[in-house]
Amino acid sequence: MPTMTLTRNNFDATVANSHIVLIDWGAQWCEPSRRFAEVFEASSDLHPEIVYGTVDIDVEQQLTQVAKIEAYPTLMAFREGLLVYSEAGSMAAESMEELVQQILWLDMDQFRRELAELSASVSVGEPEQPQTGFTYQKRAGHAAVTDRYGWPGL
Repeated sequence: MPTMTLTRNNFDATVANSHIVLIDWGAQWCEPSRRFAEVFEASSDLHPEIVYGTVDIDVEQQLTQVAKIEAYPTLMAFREGLLVYSEAGSMAAESMEELVQQILWLDMDQFRRELAELSASVSVGEPEQPQTGFTYQKRAGHAAVTDRYGWPGL
C-alpha cells in the first residue's frame, strides 16, 4: 500500500480513524530522511493493513512544531489513537520490521493501564515524569525493538 501524505487537515482524522498509523517525519534535503523513506515505503508494501503516512517538515511547519519534531527523520507510531512509539533517526529494514511486529503484538490493555498510572503520577505532582500523548518524543510503550518476533514475553 502506498504511503499517504499527512497534513494538518487530515492528520487527526487519520490517527483517530485508523487502527495503526506509522508516520515518517522528514525532509527532501535531508539525506538520512531520503534513505529512511525507502525503508518506510518498502515496509508499507509488506503491511497493507497499516496506514503509512509521511509529513514533509518543510511544508507542514506548524504540524511539525505541534509535534515537537526536532530531528529528521522521526518515526511515530499510533495504535488505536494512542502514541506508542516515537524516536528520531533512521533504521534498517530489519529493525523496521521488528518494530512493526512489536506494535502489532502490543498489549493495548496493559499499555492503557501504564498510561493511566503515568497520568495519575503526573497529576499528583511528579513533574519529572514525561508527558504522554502526542508531545512525548521517546519510546512511549512496549514497542521496543528486540531480537525476536512473536508475542512479547515469549
